[in-house]
Amino acid sequence: MTATTDASRTAADERLRRWRMVLGGESADGTGHPLSGQDAAMDGALTALYGGAESGPKQNGRGGRNTDRSAGLGASAPSVARWLGDIRTYFPSSVVQVMQRDAIERLGLAALLLEPEMLDAVEADVHLVGTLLSLNKAMPETTKETARAVVRKVVEDLEKRLATRTRATLTGALDRSARVNRPRHHDIDWDRTIRANLKNYLPEQGTIVPERLIGYGRASRSVKKEVVLCIDQSGSMAASVVYASVFGAVLASMRSIQTRLVVFDTAVVDLTDQLDDPVDVLFGTQLGGGTDINRALAYCQSQITRPADTVVVLISDLYEGGIRDEMLKRVAAMKASGVQFVTLLALSDEGAPAYDREHAAALAALGAPAFACTPDLFPEVMAAAIEKRPLPIPDAG
Repeated sequence: MTATTDASRTAADERLRRWRMVLGGESADGTGHPLSGQDAAMDGALTALYGGAESGPKQNGRGGRNTDRSAGLGASAPSVARWLGDIRTYFPSSVVQVMQRDAIERLGLAALLLEPEMLDAVEADVHLVGTLLSLNKAMPETTKETARAVVRKVVEDLEKRLATRTRATLTGALDRSARVNRPRHHDIDWDRTIRANLKNYLPEQGTIVPERLIGYGRASRSVKKEVVLCIDQSGSMAASVVYASVFGAVLASMRSIQTRLVVFDTAVVDLTDQLDDPVDVLFGTQLGGGTDINRALAYCQSQITRPADTVVVLISDLYEGGIRDEMLKRVAAMKASGVQFVTLLALSDEGAPAYDREHAAALAALGAPAFACTPDLFPEVMAAAIEKRPLPIPDAG
C-alpha cells in the first residue's frame, strides 16, 4: 500500500468522522464510522440536547431547531450539572454559551437555574444574566448570592472590556465640545491654534498671524454634559439592559458627565442612586411586562435642567403601549429645546430585534433615527451626540 493510498484513506476516514459527528445517532446512520473516546463523549453531549439524526429530518443536521427531535437531557439538577460540566470540557466557550441558551430555550431549564449548584456549573455570559434577571422575583434566598456572583463576574468582564475606551473617547469629545474661540491668554491651546492658522503664515516675517484662537475651555472637573439613559426593560431587551447598566456605571464615574439611569415598562423607576454598582442596577430591574415609552420620556423630560447640554438615549424596540402621539410630541419638544436625542433599538451584539417600524420612521422624521448599536460602537455614538455632529449610524445592510 502506497503512502498516497494511506493518506487518501485517512482523509476519507476524517470526512466520515465529521459527518458522523454532524448527523449524530448510531453508526448505522450510513457513515459506518463508530465513535470512541472524546468523540463519543462530545456526541453524547450533543445528542442529549439536540437528539440524534433519527429523531428528525437529517437535512436539519445537528444544530436544527426542529421541535420534533427528541433530546435526552433529563430535567434534574444533577444530570444537567454533569452535562454542563461535559460541554465545558469538550467545547470552546463560545459554543458552550450557544448550547446553554439552546438548552434553556428548547428544554425549559430556566427553573433549574434557581438552584445554586446549577449556577456554579454554567458558563456566564450576557444572555445568562438576562435569564437570571427575569427569574429574580422567583429566586429563593439560598440562590440569590450565587446569582449575584454570576452577574458580577459578567459585569466586571464587560467593564474591563468597555470602560477604558469609553472614557477616552468621551473625554476627547467633551474637551472638543468645551473649546472656545475667544479664550483668555492662559487658556489658549497653542498647538491647535497654530495648526488652524498655518494658512496665515508670513514667510518674510517668519511668523503666523493668529486670526483664530482656540482655547481649552473651562476646567475639566466641572460638569459639561448631562446624559439620561432611558431603558426599556421588557423581556426582549435583556441584553440591552445589561450593557446599558454597565455603560451607565462607566459614565457615572466621569466627573464631567452627570448621568441618570431610568428603566421602564408600564411604570418608571429611577436607578440613578445605584449607578456606583451596576449589579445593584440590574437587580433593580424587572424584565418583562408592558411598555409605556411616553410615561418614561415624560419623567426624563422633567429631570432635564440644561437642555442644550443634555443627551437623552432611549433604548427600546419602540412597541409603545402608551400614547403614541404624545410620545412623538415629547421627543419633538425635547429636540426643539436643544436636547440631543438618540434612539437605539438595541444595545447588544445581536443587531436589531423585532421593532415597531412605524414608530422608528416617525422618530426619524423628527431627526432622531432609530438604529441598533453594538457595545463597541456606543462610545462613538455618545461622542457624536456630545459634539452635536451626525451620529455614526451603521449600514443597515
